[in-house]
Amino acid sequence: MSNNKLNRIAEVLDEKGMKNNDLVINLKVKKETVSRWVNNKQQPTLNTLNDIAKFLKVDIRELLNQSEWMKMK
Repeated sequence: MSNNKLNRIAEVLDEKGMKNNDLVINLKVKKETVSRWVNNKQQPTLNTLNDIAKFLKVDIRELLNQSEWMKMK
C-alpha cells in the first residue's frame, strides 16, 4: 500500500472540533497511546476503534482510510 496511513482518527477529531485529550479522557487511555493512534504509529484494536467511533458519533468506516484495493473497485 502506498499510503501507510491506516486510520483517519486525527482528521475526524479535527472535523468534530475535538482534541486528542478528549479521547484520553473518554476512553481512559494514556495520552501517548492516543498520540500513536493519530500519528499512525500504532493502530487501535477493533473494539477500541468501535469505542472511538461511538464517542465521535461516526460510522467506524469513517475512521479508516480506503485501501488501494478498494480504490480500484
